[in-house]
Amino acid sequence: MSHQGPDYFKDVSTRRRPIDVAFAPVANFAKKEAAGGIVLMVSTIVALTLANSTPTIAHAFHQFWTGIPVSLHVGSWAFPPSKYPGHLEWWVNDALMAAFFFVIGLELKREFLAGELKDPRKAALPLIGAVGGMLVPGLIYAAFNWGGEGMRGWAIPTATDIAFALGVLALLGRRIPPGLRVFLVTLAIADDLGALLIIAIFYTSSENLNMRSLGIAGAVMGVMAGMNLLGVRRWWLYGLVGLALWYFVLKSGVHPTIAGVMGAMTIPVRTRIDAAEFTKSTRRLVDEFDRDVAAAKERSGGGEKQGMIVTSPVQQGVLLAMEKLTEGAQTPLQRLEKGMLPLAAFFVVPIFALANAGVSVGNVAGIALRDPQAWGIVLGLVVGKTVGILGASFLAVRLGLSVLPAGVTWRHMLGAALLGGIGFTMSLFIAHLAFESPERLAIAKFGVLSGSAVAAILGAAVLMTCRRSPVAASEH
Repeated sequence: MSHQGPDYFKDVSTRRRPIDVAFAPVANFAKKEAAGGIVLMVSTIVALTLANSTPTIAHAFHQFWTGIPVSLHVGSWAFPPSKYPGHLEWWVNDALMAAFFFVIGLELKREFLAGELKDPRKAALPLIGAVGGMLVPGLIYAAFNWGGEGMRGWAIPTATDIAFALGVLALLGRRIPPGLRVFLVTLAIADDLGALLIIAIFYTSSENLNMRSLGIAGAVMGVMAGMNLLGVRRWWLYGLVGLALWYFVLKSGVHPTIAGVMGAMTIPVRTRIDAAEFTKSTRRLVDEFDRDVAAAKERSGGGEKQGMIVTSPVQQGVLLAMEKLTEGAQTPLQRLEKGMLPLAAFFVVPIFALANAGVSVGNVAGIALRDPQAWGIVLGLVVGKTVGILGASFLAVRLGLSVLPAGVTWRHMLGAALLGGIGFTMSLFIAHLAFESPERLAIAKFGVLSGSAVAAILGAAVLMTCRRSPVAASEH
């Protein structure tokens, strides 16, 4: 076996196999920042198309999500219990979305410990903007629905959909300064935290709380925290205990998706080894690997086939040690977030859109146009989010609590505030928690879809009128 230099290994790492070529378009698309928003938009269009197709197709589409019971049976034990509907829509909203909330929890923990939310001065502007962006829409909705049957949905227009909002920003390309993207991402993460608190506090009925199950859920979370302290780093162990956490949170009467965030808070965020130790150990192992390759070359007389790498026991041991080193230099939180982000963006959220965005526009539009609930949602998303985010951010800057990011103007901020009105995923989710009546829920969905579409169009239009930022140009 001949001793191959660094250039050879570089060539091997970039050598494309037929399968790589075949899947290159899909891989390249998935890497784009707008990819998640585009997939979500396509799923929404598909759901709306099927729901507004012929009566036969529309009925079949609705029955697929709400008319087919899906349950697990082991002897006399059945899941979900009879008090839950157990159809596909329930599994998506109450089970699959827990994975989405788990990713949100991982992002929140990372941002507070090592990201933008760690620095109070950097975090001040988006945090204050997020508070204003939740308060004003809620007040606008309440003004339209005070004392009415739609009042329970006051939190629907308070949410921001990060996938859609960032998708619009990515499509606008180089005219957007990097600081605006950071502002919108941080605002959306803070917004998610606010939405989680709202769900836990206002959409959990104390009458339905099962304190025994809630106590067991707390104990299970304690077990996960103990695993962290003991140095357990295997993701699948946290996954198994996390399933138990989800089950007991469900039985407690708290919405089970909250279990995703609770579990995420226990995931280890520290590396096993530091950077200096990783560098030193890796260099030692690479040297050992090279020595064995050179020895193999001498033994074989250099006659082995170019490109064939057959590792000796020594090389296999080195590779295994390097794998463990690499694992130790990464935090379990980083690995989980990196692994689950594509799952959430390209599977969980699009499936949620297919299950929940199918509104029969022809049947709902006429009613919604005369209903204060729909107007409260639309104006809350379009006007409330814009006024709340922009107004609170302006006050934060004027009072000296923060400053605008580099290259960002107030016109940029107006566009970002409008994009903050794209509620979609979280707004639809809260709508399901707020309303059991199919008619109220359909009106809420129509308002969310309409308000989010208007906010996206207006936000993109404003940002397209902005001059290309020198900061953005220098980044590309």
